Amino acid sequence: MIALLVRFVLGPLVRAVYRPEVHGVENVPLTGPVLLAANHRAALDTGVITFATPRQVKFLGKAEYFAGKGLKGRALAAFLGGLGYVPVERGNAQAGLAALEAARKVLDAGGVFAIYPEGTRSLDGRLHRGHTGVGALALATGAKVVPVALTGTEKLQPGGARIPRLAKIGITFGKPLDFSRYEGQDYAPAIRRSVTDEVMYAILEISGQEYVDTYHKRPSEGVA
Repeated sequence: MIALLVRFVLGPLVRAVYRPEVHGVENVPLTGPVLLAANHRAALDTGVITFATPRQVKFLGKAEYFAGKGLKGRALAAFLGGLGYVPVERGNAQAGLAALEAARKVLDAGGVFAIYPEGTRSLDGRLHRGHTGVGALALATGAKVVPVALTGTEKLQPGGARIPRLAKIGITFGKPLDFSRYEGQDYAPAIRRSVTDEVMYAILEISGQEYVDTYHKRPSEGVA
């Protein structure tokens, strides 16, 4: 029920207020597993992707957000679930594997999963080297990978503003990438890196950002 409210009530309302420029939405396959690989400009990127994509999208979310007590805690958990967040424990040695497994379950069921290959939002506006999780998921599930470029979302909450401000934002969906030519090679690190680099180049082409071939350092807790 919450998911339906988010999709058919809150979604149209947000689109009417912010009027995001959406391009290439026809590039998102309407059936089958799809991996949306996006650049990451702001904390609200997830909401923008959710409201602009024709299919329900799943994302990773911190498990502690779903563990709140009382009515407020349950309401937050329900809302995050409606937005498409999948709770995953973080901060331990198995966190990365748990995240990939949660994403794989969504894709194996024929769903849509969104991932930020940079691993964290860009604080300098540039596109940074992608982590190979996106390559591993694409190879393991056979999902089509749709590159996504977000623009202007960093202006929605300047200076950590609590209420999102009006700003010109855009989202572009690129042509889907098919990596079936690498079938059976999903455990090869070199292939994962090759696939990831191809995805990052596709994001670069539609985002127009400057590319930096180094991983972005994760912001301190409370900043991301």
